[in-house]
Amino acid sequence: YKIYVDDEKFSNFFITILSFGFKYGIPVDSDLVFDVRFLPNPYYEPGLKNKTGNDEAVKGYVMACDASVQFLDKLEDMLSFLVPYYISEGKNQLVVSIGCTGGKHRSVTLVNELAERMKHSEYGFKTEHRDIEKDD
Repeated sequence: YKIYVDDEKFSNFFITILSFGFKYGIPVDSDLVFDVRFLPNPYYEPGLKNKTGNDEAVKGYVMACDASVQFLDKLEDMLSFLVPYYISEGKNQLVVSIGCTGGKHRSVTLVNELAERMKHSEYGFKTEHRDIEKDD
C-alpha cells in the first residue's frame, strides 16, 4: 500500500482508502462502503481482463465514463463534509472502502484517483488494494 503523509500538515486524523471485491466480502473494518459495480466493467473488454486498475489502459477505460468522474466528485464532497463531524465525535481514523466485483479494476482505479485528488488534503491517508492479487 501507499502512505501519504505531509509532516507539515499532518493532523491526528488518518484515512485509509481501500479497494476490494464484493465476491470476497466487505472489509470488516470499513466505516464507509461504496459499490461501484454500476460502472462499465473492464473485465469484459479484450485486453483489459488480465490488467488491473493500476494499469493506464484500465484507468483510461474506467475514467472515460462520466459516471466515474461524477462519483469521485460526489465522494470527495461527501468526505469533506463528513470528516469534520467524525473528528468532532473523537474519531482519529476513517476507513473508506470502494468495491467492485473482483477488486481488480474499477475499485482500484477509483481508489487511486481519489488518492490523487487528496494529495493536498490536510489529513494523512493511505491506499490499500486488498484483493488485487486474488485469482478469479
